[in-house]
Amino acid sequence: MNYRHAFHAGNHTEVFKHAALTLILEHLLQKPMPFAVLDTHGGVGIYDVTSEEAVLTKEMDAGVGKVFGKTLVSAPMYLKAINALNNQSLRIYPGSPELIRHSLRDKDRLIVCELHPKDGARLKERYRKDRRVSVHQRDGYEATGAMLPPPERRGLVFIDPPFERQDEIEQIAIALQTGFRKWATGIYAVWYPIKDKIVGDRIAHSSLEAGFTNVLRAELCPYRRDGVVLAGSGLVICNPPWRIDEGLRRLCKELIVLLGGKGASWSVEPVSGS
Repeated sequence: MNYRHAFHAGNHTEVFKHAALTLILEHLLQKPMPFAVLDTHGGVGIYDVTSEEAVLTKEMDAGVGKVFGKTLVSAPMYLKAINALNNQSLRIYPGSPELIRHSLRDKDRLIVCELHPKDGARLKERYRKDRRVSVHQRDGYEATGAMLPPPERRGLVFIDPPFERQDEIEQIAIALQTGFRKWATGIYAVWYPIKDKIVGDRIAHSSLEAGFTNVLRAELCPYRRDGVVLAGSGLVICNPPWRIDEGLRRLCKELIVLLGGKGASWSVEPVSGS
């Protein structure tokens, strides 16, 4: 499975993933103590949905194009960040680094990794004047060992890979194992694309094998799973914030109306070892 962000910026999987991310950030913002976020696969930060890549696929039309200009009661922070980058028409879509940066208070921090030389350079240039953001051109999976735990001792590790590597799921499993060993109390959110059940099942199983005992799995599929098309996406959240399952259910109910087609489905369930 291959997922290149520039071609899919703002599609239905991005809407679910990023709206759900803002729910976790909202939880972290409820307490005055500072937090840190490690974003393992930063990309370029923001995307032009009028670019050649985005226009070629037109996936934005079935994603953020159906949400922009509307009210998203379940995830207001998500639309607020998008609106801050656009005027009347939609051109700029924020990736996870920009969404996270948009939420940061003065003492909060974002640590973002991007291995690709050109993308990493663009990311560094974009955030070079923001002292709350540090950009590292390095393997994001390896960073879970090198950069955890953060001094703040509270926060999130957001693992959002492009699924270009054949060993992607194995690398995710290693990162979760390392993360649990280094920072067992942190929140870990792993995103994955859905064509069938296999990828999500393996990541959920890996989270339990790593040692996490409180794990939540949320999936939104605007299209029927047939093993071929990109039906939707999911998140495995380790150490999920209190009552975020309720927020995710509200989000899924709202998005399924806006994005859903024939055979649409969603689920928010705890992951158990049975």
